[in-house]
Amino acid sequence: MKLDKVNIYRFFRHLLPIYFWCIPNDRKEIYLSFDDGPTPELTEIILNLLSKKNVKATFFLVGENVLKYPDLYNSILKEGHRVGNHTFNHLKGWKTPKNEYVENVRKASKYINSNLFRPPYGRISNKQGKRLKLDYKIIMWSILTRDYDKKISPEECLSRAKKARSGDIIVFHDHLKAQENMLYALPRFIDFAHEKGFVFKTIPEIEYVPSRMLKMDT
Repeated sequence: MKLDKVNIYRFFRHLLPIYFWCIPNDRKEIYLSFDDGPTPELTEIILNLLSKKNVKATFFLVGENVLKYPDLYNSILKEGHRVGNHTFNHLKGWKTPKNEYVENVRKASKYINSNLFRPPYGRISNKQGKRLKLDYKIIMWSILTRDYDKKISPEECLSRAKKARSGDIIVFHDHLKAQENMLYALPRFIDFAHEKGFVFKTIPEIEYVPSRMLKMDT
């Protein structure tokens, strides 16, 4: 049977249980996250929107972007959001040797104070993951909005986000390629989630737990 992208992600969630794909709870808490920033102008728009909606999120940041735009990094922290490591150069793990990849993550950690790590594209080898999980909590996702995909309409992006359930980790992007879809879907999704009684939380710097305790399905 041919797998669509949703089923492919479900397959990998079962295959790679050492990573955090969600944070199970019965309190209707969900976890909004943004990848790839900080991005001049766009990050400020996101922060202003989150402030107006009284929502906190987790930003997985690229080290070289933090180095270029430290004021944006500080603004994210000042607003009470959490940050995570997204490598220094937005590397593809499947195409990068283990030691080079690990060192790139460590390089980013010089500028990003967090033990949370999300691999760009979700692509990380078993060897890279086993090494990095000794020092970082590897955070994947339950819902990928695909706001970066030009084949996805803003309405479809919103529809994907609206599938969120308690414990889900939702990914948007702080990147110009995702701007149109993200800025359409994000405020509408937040309003929808609030109407449904969901509470937005930042991803905690989680202590490792056995894989059998992690929720795998979304």
